[in-house]
Amino acid sequence: MALKIRLQRQGHRNCPVYKIVVAESTCRRDGRYVEALGNYDPQARGNASKLSLAIDRAEYWLGVGAQPTDTVKSLIKSARRAALSVEK
Repeated sequence: MALKIRLQRQGHRNCPVYKIVVAESTCRRDGRYVEALGNYDPQARGNASKLSLAIDRAEYWLGVGAQPTDTVKSLIKSARRAALSVEK
């Protein structure tokens, strides 16, 4: 069972919102998943948050061997940077 951390598309046409999920690599893009880790809204405006991610759970799944897609890898990196800047 090869696990991937990837985006699952939701929202309306021309207004995507993505859920960051851990899923088996053989499952469909919007199909069954093991765990939801957070949300990503690329079109968020104003005070709305673009990214909400459970970094501790993402670290767990990376430690277990789940492979993130390129986009999710960059989202995790930006979430880590945001968490470090909040702590300071």
